[in-house]
Amino acid sequence: MADVAQTDQETEEYDLGLDTSTLYTVIDRDKVFGLNLTVPEDAKEVIKTWNDRDSVDKWVDSGVDDQLIIHVPFIESVKVRSVLLKPARGETCPQRLRIYANQPSGVDFADAENIKPHLDMSILEGDTGVTEYPLKVAAFTNVSSLTLFFATHPFPIWQSESASEECTRIYFIGFKGDTRRTKKDTRTKLDLAAANAADATVTKLAEKAGPSQTTIR
Repeated sequence: MADVAQTDQETEEYDLGLDTSTLYTVIDRDKVFGLNLTVPEDAKEVIKTWNDRDSVDKWVDSGVDDQLIIHVPFIESVKVRSVLLKPARGETCPQRLRIYANQPSGVDFADAENIKPHLDMSILEGDTGVTEYPLKVAAFTNVSSLTLFFATHPFPIWQSESASEECTRIYFIGFKGDTRRTKKDTRTKLDLAAANAADATVTKLAEKAGPSQTTIR
């Protein structure tokens, strides 16, 4: 069970009881990449299944300072309802996260100075488990990719000397939301329910009419 945090922005249309599905199966994991990582190939290692969310066997560390960027593309457009994070604790826990949606090539550190993020929020150190951050759904309705910019110091980092030699570590990144498949399955269930209701109505009418008369008297 993930802890639930309140983001800096007002959340709308989100009910934790309505959706528990993660978007892991629609992440294009092989195309996940990161910037300023000690091992660039490790970017996709933090995109884990829900069952592996508490694993600390694999992680990403920032390189020359406390900032790192992870770009996560999806194989289809999705609605993202929340971000799931398991950062390290203590000095290596990031304090801030900026999220940029639908940047096909991602966002680098120079871009971050000029592009307004869809969300700028604080990260809770919390417990040792995963924390869930609900999003403003209206801003993340038709998403093809998300770029996550982490830092252990408050933004704007380019206007201060806060970027340091400290390291940022992340163990798990995940998302909850809806896919086209989810919507299709919902429509199918509704169609089946409607069809079954129609069949039941026809059966009742047939029973009420009784057996048909085939001879003239």
